[in-house]
Amino acid sequence: MDASPREQDGTAPDEQRWRAAGDRIETLLEASSAGGTVARERAEQLVREVVELYGAGLARVVDLLDTGTLELLARDDLVASLLLVHGLHPHEVDVRVRAALDSVRPYLGSHGGDVTLVGIVDGVVRLELTGSCRSCPSSSVTLELAVEDAVRAAAPEIEAIEVVAAQPEPAEPIAPESLFSRVRSNDRAPGSWVAVPELAELGPGEVGGFTVAGLTVLACRVGEQLFAYRDHCPACAHSLAGAALHRRAGAPVGDAVLRCPVCRAHYDVVRAGARIDGDGHLEPLPVLVRSGELSVAVPVGVPG
Repeated sequence: MDASPREQDGTAPDEQRWRAAGDRIETLLEASSAGGTVARERAEQLVREVVELYGAGLARVVDLLDTGTLELLARDDLVASLLLVHGLHPHEVDVRVRAALDSVRPYLGSHGGDVTLVGIVDGVVRLELTGSCRSCPSSSVTLELAVEDAVRAAAPEIEAIEVVAAQPEPAEPIAPESLFSRVRSNDRAPGSWVAVPELAELGPGEVGGFTVAGLTVLACRVGEQLFAYRDHCPACAHSLAGAALHRRAGAPVGDAVLRCPVCRAHYDVVRAGARIDGDGHLEPLPVLVRSGELSVAVPVGVPG
């Protein structure tokens, strides 16, 4: 299935337009520079005046709202971003960061991992990552996308995110700080989120193929949870098209094994795609609900 979801939902184009408003404003300011320094300064002043005007109006609206209504408004991404810009959000930064971490905790749990907020000092958020998929570098990319994107969306005013080392575990874990450094050390952007509402059509136990931003993705549903992986078997380098989910004999409910239709290699879908019968690892991609839409994070630079 080819995913061009923004055009399928009547509200999605508007949502996408407002999300890109900052970029459009910056582009217009850059264009004004062609008229010289004075023209640029006047354009910037105009933007400031408009922002302050609407900010003052928004502050008066907030003063008239009861706590319950303000809480409801703060749950909307666009309204929340406006409240944050004008310092009117009802929640302090630590509350927002904790809520953001809670939103991605189910995804981290599917990788056998977890995240803890150590503290926020001088605009720096310090986290401790534990567990997670230990043997696959690509998993560190997806974990960064999920955690950092959620935290920065909830608290855009933070200066940086730091990861402190957890206590060593018997499984020889990847150092937690590497989860945030691997992508940057490769000199590439971590990736982008693409809305794929078609994922919601998958029923329990079903597997489907989707084209997301040019990348072929294999998605499957285990119970209420959705999992997405790059359509590539590391054992035989073939597509996983036609693969089905199986439950191992004697395994508890929720066990899900994906078998490559070409080489018969078996992968644990729930535990980050780790191979069960040998070495290798599927490449997991985060699946989260963003702005009310199921979205998949696709790393930049990964060939489709």
